[in-house]
Amino acid sequence: MSVKVEEADPSASEERVRRRPGVSPEVELGLRTVRGARKSRPRPRDVLAEVRLTVRRTRADAARLLTTVQRTLQPVRRALAPVLAVVGPAGWLVLAAALVGAWAGRRLGWLEGWTLATTAGLLLITAVGFVLGRSAYAVRLDLGQQRVVVGTRATGELIVRNAGSRAMLPARVELPVGLGLATFRLPRLARDAEHEEMFVVPTRRRGLIVIGPVSSVRGDPLGLLRRQVRWTDPMDLYVHPQTISLDGASAGFLRDIEGLPTQDLSSNDIAFHALRDYVAGDDRRSIHWRTTARTGRLVVRQFEETRRSHLVVGLSTCSDDYADPDELELAVSVAGSIGLQAVREEKQLSVLTSRGRLRAATAIRFLDGLSLVEADDKDAGLATVGRAIGAEVPDASAVMLVAGTTAGADTLLAASVRLPVSALSVAIRCAPGEQVSRKVLGGLVVLTIGALDQLPQIMRRVAA
Repeated sequence: MSVKVEEADPSASEERVRRRPGVSPEVELGLRTVRGARKSRPRPRDVLAEVRLTVRRTRADAARLLTTVQRTLQPVRRALAPVLAVVGPAGWLVLAAALVGAWAGRRLGWLEGWTLATTAGLLLITAVGFVLGRSAYAVRLDLGQQRVVVGTRATGELIVRNAGSRAMLPARVELPVGLGLATFRLPRLARDAEHEEMFVVPTRRRGLIVIGPVSSVRGDPLGLLRRQVRWTDPMDLYVHPQTISLDGASAGFLRDIEGLPTQDLSSNDIAFHALRDYVAGDDRRSIHWRTTARTGRLVVRQFEETRRSHLVVGLSTCSDDYADPDELELAVSVAGSIGLQAVREEKQLSVLTSRGRLRAATAIRFLDGLSLVEADDKDAGLATVGRAIGAEVPDASAVMLVAGTTAGADTLLAASVRLPVSALSVAIRCAPGEQVSRKVLGGLVVLTIGALDQLPQIMRRVAA
């Protein structure tokens, strides 16, 4: 079978080109070629998308490469970390001097460079001898008390025993105490020998002091190399605020022995309310037989439900509510004294600050929480604390708001607006050095206290 292939006739193409009048065939072919090239050229939007895709792929490849390198070098880093940790800033400086000196002596032919490199190398080799060897200590850190009152002397004891099979050379022991560092010199210890050191922790400020961990340090006299071994875990020392006993003075605001009556009625309680007719299901023990005999129908007693007193202490931690740090310390002591008395009397206690609620289930937890209270200008003020009390503790029977002198009348009123209506509301302004005073601001009793020992006196004026 034969296939006939016809050749293209160029005259036909020329005829199609000549259909446009006034244009030569060569020009018409050139115009069509340019138009085709323009149609095949990529748009700028497509080019930009392609560039973005390429950049994204490049970043992904670089991230994968970096992750692979990090995983590869991680075992090396772990192996070298103990060695690199031994070298101090002075050691790195001497090592750099040795390298620079060796380069200058080799490339520039300076004899001084070789001298510098040799001296630095000898210093490093000598320093290595001071950090070699193992330490076998048995260290015990003992604090007499882990909770003390601010201003009270806190002591501790450090006992180091040589637990090795041979004598230990003199060494240095470091004990971090808060932001400070205590250093002790250990003498030469024979096998099973002990060395004791006593230390005193300053407790001038309320707060939490972290003591430890105890570490032994070995190093050269120049401080080129320093090897540190940790032997104990850190311990916490709580410095509680000063408090004062309010025995007998709390009767003014926590005076309910059998509970506070409410408007909720019950058929079995303590506070008698009224008599009513018997209804099926009532407890027969509540029947008032004298009235029943007189009226001829069953009558039962009705009571008002009672509840335990609920004391709420609201403490502002906003620095704008205090003129100086002494006012804050007095406020924390006042709040601690009132709350601690409520815990001792087994009253229900809630403590709210600008940063939230403090744990007050036990006296220790309550005082530990007060030890960590700090003022900040970013914290909410006393008005916000009052709103939080109204929302979280609507059944409060007494509310004590504690702040500094800069909390004015407007702030106190704004804080008392949202407090429970049935609660006894008291605001205590802490002003060191001022006289005791009492005034009433709307439904809020405002007390001013100048010293902590005035608190029992001023608490007796609450219900006056």
